[in-house]
Amino acid sequence: MAWMIIVVAGLFEVAMAYSLKMSDGFSVLLPSVGFAVFAVLSFGLLALALKSLEVGTAYAVWTGIGAVGTASLGMLVLGDDVSFLKIASIALILAGVVGLNLAGGGH
Repeated sequence: MAWMIIVVAGLFEVAMAYSLKMSDGFSVLLPSVGFAVFAVLSFGLLALALKSLEVGTAYAVWTGIGAVGTASLGMLVLGDDVSFLKIASIALILAGVVGLNLAGGGH
C-alpha cells in the first residue's frame, strides 16, 4: 500500500509542477491555488508512506516520478524541446529508481 501512496504522491508532484508553470509566477489564481493544493497532497502522501518505507528509496521514487512525469509532460504537452539526450536521461532516471527498488527499499 505504501508504494501505491508514493506513486500517487509522485503524480501530485507532476500536477504541482504543471500548476506552477501555468501560474505564470503566481499571477494566475487557479493554477496558483492548484499548486498549493497539489504540493500539500504530494508532501502529505510522501510523509504517510515514509511511515513504512526507507526514506532514501521512497524519496528517490517520489522525485523520480516527479522528474520523469514533469519532463515528459513538458515535451508532450507544453512544447519543450525533445532530444535523444533528454529521452536517454529519462531512461536513466527510471533505471535508477528500479535499481533502488531491486536493492531492497521497503518493507
